[in-house]
Amino acid sequence: MSVTAPPTAPAAAPPVAAPPPAHPPLQGSTLLLGTLALSLATFMNVLDSSIANVSIPAIAGDLGVSPGQGTWVITSFGVANAISVPLTGWLTQRFGAVRLFTWSVLLFVLTSWLCGFASSLEMLIVFRVLQGLVAGPMIPLSQTLLLASYPRAKAGTALALWGVTTLVAPVVGPLLGGWITDNISWPWIFYINVPIGLLAAAITWGIYRHRETPRRKLPIDTLGLSLLVVWVGALQLMLDKGKELDWFASGEIVLLGVVALVAFAVFLVWELTDEHPVVDLRLFARRNFAFGALALSVAYALFFGNVVLLPLWLQQWMGYTATSAGMALAPVGVFAILLTPLVGRKVAVWDPRRMATAAFIVFALVLWMRSQFTVETDMHHILIPTLIQGGAMAFFFIPLTTLTLAGLTPDRIPAAAGLSNFVRITAGAMGTSIATTLWDSRAAMHHAHLTEGLVQGQGVFASTLDGLINSGLSSAQALAQINRLIDQQAYTRAANDVFLGSSFVFLLLISLIWLTQRPPRLGAATAADAGGAH
Repeated sequence: MSVTAPPTAPAAAPPVAAPPPAHPPLQGSTLLLGTLALSLATFMNVLDSSIANVSIPAIAGDLGVSPGQGTWVITSFGVANAISVPLTGWLTQRFGAVRLFTWSVLLFVLTSWLCGFASSLEMLIVFRVLQGLVAGPMIPLSQTLLLASYPRAKAGTALALWGVTTLVAPVVGPLLGGWITDNISWPWIFYINVPIGLLAAAITWGIYRHRETPRRKLPIDTLGLSLLVVWVGALQLMLDKGKELDWFASGEIVLLGVVALVAFAVFLVWELTDEHPVVDLRLFARRNFAFGALALSVAYALFFGNVVLLPLWLQQWMGYTATSAGMALAPVGVFAILLTPLVGRKVAVWDPRRMATAAFIVFALVLWMRSQFTVETDMHHILIPTLIQGGAMAFFFIPLTTLTLAGLTPDRIPAAAGLSNFVRITAGAMGTSIATTLWDSRAAMHHAHLTEGLVQGQGVFASTLDGLINSGLSSAQALAQINRLIDQQAYTRAANDVFLGSSFVFLLLISLIWLTQRPPRLGAATAADAGGAH
């Protein structure tokens, strides 16, 4: 899912480094090819966070694991990606933006190829972790290089062109992933990155190798980075494996919980006292950053968790193919693509708090509509909330990022953007685990309630069972058919519970938005102009 995106979904993110351009802007066909190469790499990255969402049942079935375990393919990428984002600034100054970007793309190609060759879930997760780690610098550096390619007066145009690719990718991802899964095989959702990435890397190196950014050696917070990897990794493993191991009844889950808690506590102390922290936690002392990043991250966790849950429900319990599930998700990009340019222009004029509030209300409406789904709901009624959700996405990321970064001096914006994206992407991965865990838990509860009703109405149950047996099924087949129908109802009701609960949380999150201060118009304009839709 990135899910960049989520980075798995569109979100404003200023470039990692935006110094005055050391080279003149590109012109003519060179500018066109440079823009194309950078956009292709971004497209590939964002595409990979959403293309796997509709393929999870096929991947799980092929590798002999449950669909719940299959979601680790999404969460492992997201967590690894989140960890690598804060390192982008240090890596850029150590190796240069052009060299780092090119190597990131090439390594992304290699890890994508390895993902396609994975023969077990464990192998696939290892390669997805590697893929997420090398993907971190790609999106922020593509912005940096793109801004240096255009005259300063055309920076907005450059970012608009770049932003379209990040909005189109989540639309194309589910459609392409579904078609490939149904008509070829799931490994090809990773193999398609190979030609795209090689082309993007070749063009980028050919054009930008003589426009390398200055390099210098800086110390790196090795202990802080190690602690970050340990606590984030332990927490994500705990969330992913909790339902499988019966949570804290398992010694392994208890151990992971203790490791995550201790490592996080030491990480907090170390990062607040180290001279060169891997993440600048002091940013949370700023009111706008603290509440803005919190609102953005929790909302993104809700958004991404539900984005993963919907195709799982459609394919496992509604009989949808991967292609048709992709079609049910694709319309989310229509209003997002149409409205994002308007939001980018108006965020400096309108109050971004009102814009984000409107987005949260629409998200709540969309999830409430989904909470009314039944086993009889047709594709038409599934598409309507998906289409509406695109409008909420457009008014969500850019205004909230503008609020989060408001009031920061230019030298602190790269660190703030990196920390904000780290928290958001991590929250998205954890949101996926929490949503699928709640879904399974609520389904078990509903299954128990439904079977209690069958026991109380034994006459209806007996007549249904006799009818199935008379139609030619054996007793075991008839019982399995009834159990399947009960499961379908249970998992549908459980999905409704998750959708409805998420809807209420979105409404509660509105209060966080209004704890921030409206940025001055100049500050809003600066944040909007410096950022793009990632």
